[in-house]
Amino acid sequence: MRMQQGNMVIAQSGGPSMVINQSLVGAVLTAMDSPAIGRIYGARHGIKGILAERFLDLRRERRATLEAVALTPSSALGSARHKPSPADCAAIFQVLHRLQVRYFFYIGGNDSAETVHIINEEARRACYGIACFHIPKTIDNDLRENDHTPGFGSAARFVASAFIGDDLDNRALGGVKINIVMGRNAGFLTAAAALARTAPDDGPHLIYLPERPFDLDRFTADVQRVVQQRGRCVVAVSEGIADAAGTPIAAKFIQETDAHGNKQLSGSGALGDMLAGVLRERAHITRVRADTFGYLQRSFPGVVSVTDAREARGVGVAAVQVAVRGAVASGSIAIRRKPGPRYAVSYEVVPLRRVAKETRHMPPSFINRAGNDVTEAFLAYARPLVGPLPPVGRFRQLA
Repeated sequence: MRMQQGNMVIAQSGGPSMVINQSLVGAVLTAMDSPAIGRIYGARHGIKGILAERFLDLRRERRATLEAVALTPSSALGSARHKPSPADCAAIFQVLHRLQVRYFFYIGGNDSAETVHIINEEARRACYGIACFHIPKTIDNDLRENDHTPGFGSAARFVASAFIGDDLDNRALGGVKINIVMGRNAGFLTAAAALARTAPDDGPHLIYLPERPFDLDRFTADVQRVVQQRGRCVVAVSEGIADAAGTPIAAKFIQETDAHGNKQLSGSGALGDMLAGVLRERAHITRVRADTFGYLQRSFPGVVSVTDAREARGVGVAAVQVAVRGAVASGSIAIRRKPGPRYAVSYEVVPLRRVAKETRHMPPSFINRAGNDVTEAFLAYARPLVGPLPPVGRFRQLA
């Protein structure tokens, strides 16, 4: 059944990314061309902006301005992490009803999908006719039902590029370098560091992911082995590494949680400092350095993946197209990879409940048996999402 004509609200939620504005602009431009949609409201700072009635009239924006915003990292409308209560939903309905809104789009990750799911369920109970759609985004690449998510390819490109430079730095001075990469429950982004390798002795030489239990003794032995073999070692570590009981190592230093109950693992160098201290104490390695990439991975300009930008625009376009057709009243847009040797994707609608809250993990086939590296299967998966990386010049080795 076709949805009736009405206005639209769109908002952004969760951590920003380099291509989230492509999704925003793809949705807005598609809505501008749809006779079913009247005014196009952009809510400032997610559903907090709806509750506070802080809106931009995006239909008034020039297309040149929108296209410039699409190329700009971070969340142009501002973002938020807010889990709506039943009282919030009632207040949101009042605002949407007064504005004659019939289309609601929320761009974000699994927590944002949960928010859309909550609002959609409350709308159904209230018999309020509104199309609620989640537009995927997360650099963690951990949304269920998706082969990959917008934001990941560009963040992975940043990580791989950073490791290329860091490995060159480590070659020059030696020692051990540890880099902490984002990823609470899934190791996709940390695993992308492996794309930095173009020669057999390139780093990262060790990669540790949340999908495998992390043991300090084994970590120390791994680093000692690499240093003995190569005279140096570059290590990629996910911020979400956890012990055998499933407790994140970083949680021992950080107590802050967000509105959805997630431990805030980013924004602190404590994990890297701890691991560096362990190597100095147990392995007696004097030159150990650690960096935490932190929020730099999300909105860094100049390293956007072409594939990522195209697909981020595509999910925004698809969400509005599906909503105005009216065959499905709610859902989340998922990216599916088509079978075959040539990389291609399709955009499909899946139920919100299958994406909301819960996350997916790296498949076992992407992780080596020792749990300290990735496999060729992961590299083949990630390469088309990241694109070509900066070349590295080398002198020919003398015999």
